[in-house]
Amino acid sequence: MESYMSSIGSRLQMLTTSDHASVVSMNLFVALLCACIVIGHLLEENRWMNESITALIIGLCTGVVILLISGGKSSHLLVFSEDLFFIYLLPPIIFNAGFQVKKKQFFRNFMTIMLFGAVGTLISCFIISLGAMQFFKKLDIGPLDIGDYLAIGAIFAATDSVCALQVLNQDETPLLYSLVFGEGVVNDATSVVLFNAIQSFDLTNINAAIAWDFVRNFFYLFLASTLLGVLTGLISAYIIRRLYFGRHSTDREVALMMLMAYLSYMLAELFYLSGILTVFFCGIVMSHYTWHNVTESSRVTTKHAFATLSFVAETFIFLYVGMDALDIEKWRFVSDSPGTSVAVSSILLGLVMVGRAAFVFPLSFLSNLAKKSPNEKISFKQQFIIWWAGLMRGAVSMALAYNKFTSAGHTHLRGNAIMITSTITVVLFSTVLFGLMTKPFIKILLPHPKHQSRSITISSDPTTPKSFTIPLLGEGQDSLDDLGGHDIDHPSSIRALLTTPTHNVHHYWRQFDDAFMRPMFGGRGFVPFVPGSPTEHNPPNQWH
Repeated sequence: MESYMSSIGSRLQMLTTSDHASVVSMNLFVALLCACIVIGHLLEENRWMNESITALIIGLCTGVVILLISGGKSSHLLVFSEDLFFIYLLPPIIFNAGFQVKKKQFFRNFMTIMLFGAVGTLISCFIISLGAMQFFKKLDIGPLDIGDYLAIGAIFAATDSVCALQVLNQDETPLLYSLVFGEGVVNDATSVVLFNAIQSFDLTNINAAIAWDFVRNFFYLFLASTLLGVLTGLISAYIIRRLYFGRHSTDREVALMMLMAYLSYMLAELFYLSGILTVFFCGIVMSHYTWHNVTESSRVTTKHAFATLSFVAETFIFLYVGMDALDIEKWRFVSDSPGTSVAVSSILLGLVMVGRAAFVFPLSFLSNLAKKSPNEKISFKQQFIIWWAGLMRGAVSMALAYNKFTSAGHTHLRGNAIMITSTITVVLFSTVLFGLMTKPFIKILLPHPKHQSRSITISSDPTTPKSFTIPLLGEGQDSLDDLGGHDIDHPSSIRALLTTPTHNVHHYWRQFDDAFMRPMFGGRGFVPFVPGSPTEHNPPNQWH
C-alpha cells in the first residue's frame, strides 16, 4: 500500500513539475510577444525592418540563448504543432485579411488575382517539382517518388502573404497591395488544396483516370470552400439583421460575429475543404453585409478585435519560426553532410525565384491586354515588386513541410531531415532578405507623393474598416458598389465586352444585390429603421 501511494505521489510530483515547466515556457513566450510589439513600435518608421522580421530575429536570438542554457539540447519553448498553426493561428489572420480588404481594389483586379493566385500557383508548383526532380536525383538525399516531388512543389509554391502584407502599404500602393494580398490568400489556399489532393492520391502509377479525378477533386475543393464561406457569412448577416441583438447587448453581436467567422473555418475542416478560402470569403461577405447590421459600438469593437487577434497570431508565428529554426535535433541528421543541405536549400531558393518569374511576367502581360486604360495596366516596375514581394516563404510552407516530412514534429530519416532544414533555411533567408529589400525597392521604383495628406488617403476609400476612424463611423465599410462608378458604358462589340468585363459584371451584380441580397441580408443603405436597431440614432430618410 505504501509503495502504491509513493508511486502516485511521484507521478503527481512529475505532473506538477511538467505543469510548472509549461507555465514557465508560456510566461517567457508571452514576454517575448510583448517585446516584439514594443520593438516593432520603435522601428515603425524604419525603412528596412518590419514586425515580421523583428519577431523572426528575436526568435532566433532567443533560440540561441535557450540552446546555450540547455547545453545544446533544445532551442524552443513550445513544440511546433500543425494543429496550433492551422486551427488557432491561421484563421484570425486570413479572416481579418478578408474583413479589412478594400473590396473596391480587390474585385476590380479579381481576374488578375485569380490568374496569379490559382493559375500562377499551379505553374510555380510544376516548375519547382520538375526542377527538384532533375536536381535532387544528383544529390544523395534518399528515395523520393513523384508524389514527394509534387508535394515539394506545393510546399514551396506557397507564398508568405502575412509578411508581404506588413511590407506593403494599402494606402500608398493600393494596386500592389491588392494584387499581392489577393494573390497571397488565393495562393495559400491553392497550395494547401493542391498539397492535400497530392497526399490523398497514389501518383506513383498515374494514368488518365487518376489525373482526371485529381483535377476534378481540386476544383471541387476550390468551389465548395468558397461557397461555404459565402453561405456562412450570409447566415450571420441574416440572423443579426432579423434579431437585432444590439437592443439588449452589443456583446452578443460581437460574440456571434467572431464565432460565426471561426465556425466557417472549422466547418471547412470538418468537410475536408480549404479553411483558408472559406474563412477569407466569409470575411468579405461579413464586411459587406453583417458589419452594417450591428450597432456602431460593435463596429468599432469588431474592427479592432479582429485586427488585434490577427496581429498577435502573426507575431506568434514569426517568433516561433525563428526559435524553431535552431532546433538541434533536425540539424544533427545533416551535420555529416552540410554541403548537401546547403545545395538543396540553394536549389529550392533558385526554383522559387524562377517559378514565380515564370507566371508573374507572362500573366501580367495577358492581364494588360484586357485593360484599356493605361492607369489600370501593371507596369514593369510593379511587376518586379509583385515578383519580389511574393518570393517570401513562411509558416504555410513550414506547416506543409512538417506534415510531409515529419511524424508528430520529429523525423528520424536523413532525407526528411534535409528537407525540413532546407525549408527552414529558405523561409529564414527569403523572409529576411526579400522582406528587408521590398520597402527600399518600392521607395526607389514607385515613390509615393509626399504632399498627399493622410486625411486624403482615408477619404479616398472611406468605407474600409481598416481606414475609418471613430468620427467617420457613419460612412460604414467599403462596399462592392463602388467598383466602376455609377455610369456604365455598355459594350458595343465582343471585343469591348472582353476588355471591360469587370465593370459590366459589376453593373449586373449591383442590380442583383440591391434588388434581392441587401433587402434580405442588410448592408449599407439597406438596414431598416427599427427602434433598438443599429439605425436608431440615424434619421430614417438617410436610408433609401
